Amino acid sequence: MVKCHLSTIMGERRLKIADVARDTGINRGTITRMYHEEATRVDLDVIESLCTYLRINVGDLYEIINEDSSESPE
Repeated sequence: MVKCHLSTIMGERRLKIADVARDTGINRGTITRMYHEEATRVDLDVIESLCTYLRINVGDLYEIINEDSSESPE
């Protein structure tokens, strides 16, 4: 599972979705879906713009979470 940390980063910096959309030119709906972790696809140029704007690396924005299986190996 891929976890997006956009809401945490924006919260720490007290940024609003509207402000990020205005400053980056990224569609507000795209940022909203990323913020609420509802995005299923994100263009690389959007990720690049956000990382540049927030001065972070891609790894700061996204993290892969390993989901452990509840079944034990037999």
